Parts: sequence; structure tokens; C-alpha cells
Amino acid sequence: MDLLRKAARNALKHCFNLQPDESVLVITDEPLRKIGYYFFEEAKRISKHTVLVEITPGERHGDEPPPSIAEMMKQFQILIIPTSKSMSHTQARREASAAGARIATLPAITIDTMKRTLNANYQKIAERSRKLADRIQGAKTARVTSPAGTEITMSIQGRKVEPDTGLIHNSGNFSNLPAGEVYLAPVEGTAEGTIVVDGSMAGIGKLKKAIKMRVSGGFVREISGGAQAKKLKQILDSAGELAYNVAELGIGTNDKAKLVGSVLEDEKVLGTVHMALGDNMSMGGRISVRSHLDGIILKPTLMVDGVILMKEGVLKI
Repeated sequence: MDLLRKAARNALKHCFNLQPDESVLVITDEPLRKIGYYFFEEAKRISKHTVLVEITPGERHGDEPPPSIAEMMKQFQILIIPTSKSMSHTQARREASAAGARIATLPAITIDTMKRTLNANYQKIAERSRKLADRIQGAKTARVTSPAGTEITMSIQGRKVEPDTGLIHNSGNFSNLPAGEVYLAPVEGTAEGTIVVDGSMAGIGKLKKAIKMRVSGGFVREISGGAQAKKLKQILDSAGELAYNVAELGIGTNDKAKLVGSVLEDEKVLGTVHMALGDNMSMGGRISVRSHLDGIILKPTLMVDGVILMKEGVLKI
């Protein structure tokens, strides 16, 4: 069987547990039309209530879809969204989840990523992710360091820790596909120190030179590191000052994921930490802005309440 078809079928069968009486909406755009059609064709084999809609590509990750599409999203039980710009952190997605839809977004997924990571064993990924989330839940502080120079602390007190398992079986469940991370929103205003992104950065891709960010009071105050750092600053400036908020602490848990320059996959790589800037509403935070950009930190050490959960890229759970 074609690996793309097999990946789509695996996602529908194992990640969604799609049933014949369930309604499915596939939302795609021109750059990801081929992938959208694979999901549409495979979903039709199972469900007779399958619809495909193509939208105009958004300008940036986090842009809202047209109001008519946002309304449509609330009418289906399952939403599969392979689009070139992420809809993960949109109000439309949040409202559809609140209405009970089971949703997977696949922003800017590549054919290679789909073949490799959607054929992963998501039961094992889920087990690893839940175990790590349980170790973090209830903690007060987190600290991340790395050989490249990351050294940042933040409060995580009272914040819900989410395991992105890829198992989207219950009403209201939401996941990226590929899945495989544990994430939370640090308490606003508490992040202090330095983030050095040396893997890849959303909106930019793989980094030729590490991007260094000085963080104070929960916001990035300075960015340095060459041409790609300047591009990042331009992207953030275009979204406004709230785009500089330290929005997310995430840990990759997918053993099939590789660093390829697409943050959708890169942030899932087992043994990495990612930190995002911008919107954190989808993770239980209070900052709403039309930007959410993840940066991947390589060989990180993660300490939670003084206990090492990852040392130089190796999980200790």
C-alpha cells in the first residue's frame, strides 16, 4: 500500500478511531491539497458523511479561517486540518473543540513527515507522554539549560500539563498530527533568563546560526543571532508586543520524529525541548495574539522542582 495512504488510514483508524456513523470535515489549502485529498479519500472508505473544503492559505500561523468555515467546523464530529498555516491556536478551532469536535491539525506537514511519523505506534507515544506529564503536573518551577547557552527558569504553578498523545478518541479532544509532546503554558510574567534556539524556529526553518533571546518578566526583550534572528524579529513585530510573550514549554516524545526544519515535526522529536512565543490561550494561559512560534532547543536539560527529568536530551523517567 502507498505509504501516504497507509499513514492517512493509520491516523483515521488508530488516532481517531473513526466510526462509520461519524461525520468528517477535511479542511485544506492549495499547498497541502494532495495530503488533504489522501485524508478525504481514506475517510470516505469508512464514513459516508465526509466533506472536503479548500480555503485560501492564511498569511501567518494563527490566522482565523473565514467565518463561514469557523461555523462549519462546529457541525462535524471529526476535523482533519492539513493547511500551510496553522489553525491550532485559533478561536475557530477552540470553539469547535468546545462544541465537541475531535480535531487534528497538521500545519505545513510534508509528505516525508506524513509517511514516517503517522505510521508510528501512537499507543507507545501516548504512554511515554502521559508518564512525563504526570511527573510534571503539580510542580511549581521549571528550569531549562542547554550546551548552546539556554538557561531559563519559569513558574508553572497551577498550570495544566497536557500530553499530546495523538489519540483523539473522546469528544473535544485536540492534537497535532504528528503528535508526541508534553506541553504547558508557563505563568505569565515569570520566565527569566536566556533561550538559545539551535534546532529550528517556526516561520524560519532549520537554523544556520543559533538565535539567542534574553527574557525578562515573561517577555523576550532582545534577540540576536544573524539574519534569521532579524527575520524572527520582523515576524514578531508584525504581530505586536504580545507576540514576544513566553507562551509554552514543551517536550518532544515521538521516537519517529526527526529534525527536518518543519516545527510541526521538529517539536515532537524525542530528546528536545521547545519554547514558544505568543498566544497561549489554547494551553490555559491568558495571552491572545495572532502568533504562536515554537523554537527547538537541542540536547536540553529539564529540571522540575529541582528534579532532573531530562539530561542533555535523554529522558530520565
